[in-house]
Amino acid sequence: MKKSIVFFLLISGLSFSQQKNLKIQDLQPKSENFVFPVVSYAGNPAVANKINTFLQVNELEYIPNSGGNPFKLASTATNSYSNYVYFYDWKKLETPKNILSINMNGEASGAYPEEFSDWKNFDLRTGNYINAEALFQTSASKTVAGLIQKKIKKRVNDFLVKLKSEKNPSEEVQEQIGLYEECFMDYTLNGIRYFFGKNKLTFVAGRCSNHAMRALDDLGSHELEFTYKELEKYLSIYGKNLISGSEKIRQTGPGNKLFKGKIDGKYPITVLFNEINEDDSFSATYWYDKNKKPINWRGEFVHDHFSITEDDYHSEELKEWIPKALIEADLKGNKIIGTWQDYKTKKYLTLELEEL
Repeated sequence: MKKSIVFFLLISGLSFSQQKNLKIQDLQPKSENFVFPVVSYAGNPAVANKINTFLQVNELEYIPNSGGNPFKLASTATNSYSNYVYFYDWKKLETPKNILSINMNGEASGAYPEEFSDWKNFDLRTGNYINAEALFQTSASKTVAGLIQKKIKKRVNDFLVKLKSEKNPSEEVQEQIGLYEECFMDYTLNGIRYFFGKNKLTFVAGRCSNHAMRALDDLGSHELEFTYKELEKYLSIYGKNLISGSEKIRQTGPGNKLFKGKIDGKYPITVLFNEINEDDSFSATYWYDKNKKPINWRGEFVHDHFSITEDDYHSEELKEWIPKALIEADLKGNKIIGTWQDYKTKKYLTLELEEL
């Protein structure tokens, strides 16, 4: 009981002014369709660089300081998912001192326009993106996911009771009932958005409707609040240290992290690993520091081992991607050690990376 009291006294006693050296401005060239955050942090410029690199590569597919307009791919739909993506505003949220949470709002347009709201959370001690699953003990992840699912189901079921209580339901109400009865609610920590508040963590689950049915969806996205006190018994040591303001840093997995190193001991590269999915698959973007042109990886991460394919081109004749290289490597602490093999010549080159 005493430990719990001390933990929450630490949270409530944090000095939020400790983030006073952190500033967020608009990435240039700012325009009506592109209001995008760029961070400066006088107390730790390296942390700011990591955050900005993650945001720009992850959201804009742009490598910082590579020249040209950082919004070009997003504004011309020449990004990897062929959608126009616009960013209309951002907001820094009030959080414990170790955490930066940024809310970004915009619109993505493929076959149709779709508004979006997203949140990005960073550990200000390291500059690393905060993965939701890292906040909790491994044994408690399913329990926390169950708590989230329970809240979603209650919200949906309460609304269903209200809809079904109507004596002569209209066709629209009947369609709504069908929509909510088929709603996907089995979200896991790996597939849900979230953001930090001063005293609570809010998970944001997607709405029950697809775009075509959106007009019928009165509930919209599910924002589910949990106080840090409610979650305290499920938190990992990393999560407790992060939220309480401790400077003690624990190692977390490679997902959503930046690594720097060399191929063949002489070609400097930087790698941004994306999220490690529940089936162990992942994608990544890397670039040679000299030319800063993005190259994509896809692979699996199992038992601290990476098996990665670097594609060369897509064969229309074979209807498949033709590899350029195959990478096999092991995670050893904060380093990745392995080989980069040319697919055609079969020549092996060393690969050595270290977490930034």
